[in-house]
Amino acid sequence: MPIRVLIADDQALVRGGLRLILDDQPDIEVVGEAADGAAAVALARRLRPDVSLVDIAMPRLDGIEVTRALAGPGLADPLKVVVVTTFDLDEYVYGALRAGAVGFILKDAGPALLAEAVRAANSGDALISPSITLRLLSHLGPAMSRGAAADPALSSRETEVVRAIAVGRTNAEIAAELFISLSTVKTHLASIQAKLGVRNRVEVAAWAWQSRLGPAGRA
Repeated sequence: MPIRVLIADDQALVRGGLRLILDDQPDIEVVGEAADGAAAVALARRLRPDVSLVDIAMPRLDGIEVTRALAGPGLADPLKVVVVTTFDLDEYVYGALRAGAVGFILKDAGPALLAEAVRAANSGDALISPSITLRLLSHLGPAMSRGAAADPALSSRETEVVRAIAVGRTNAEIAAELFISLSTVKTHLASIQAKLGVRNRVEVAAWAWQSRLGPAGRA
């Protein structure tokens, strides 16, 4: 089955461009478009797409409000949201990820990265445009990791996985780097999230930076 995608952007030209890119992928299908935030929330709740691509600057509800409504903390059955925007300002990135987004992609990232972000979100990974990943995580850690376990008792292998996540590795890259299977990586990630009390790999990365397991503090 193809990955079902909803596109939410107030510019028809942008929606058309994103649809053209994604419909050209054999494993992705665009199932709906929305021109404002309120319409995006209603359509996403009705269609239940696998991944929603959401612009930040939209009328009625902005992208952060849409993300919170579809993927925010406390939702029983959250959807997967990737924010696609021309802005990489810190407050937009932080707001989107705190609201529950599993990816943040700039519109100039290119077709290949856009499609990969959809696939990553669908498979449980999170993809953030490389141009902002390290800057984001180095500042995001203290803000997002409050409440994480002070002594999560990670195993040595889990610590290696955390360090790989902290520098933006995908599950497939971690598997190749550590010579383990993809299913083993996913098992480690589930255990890590449970021990840290976080919801996704972005928050795992934030915890790693706060705990000095990122590149700057790596032993």
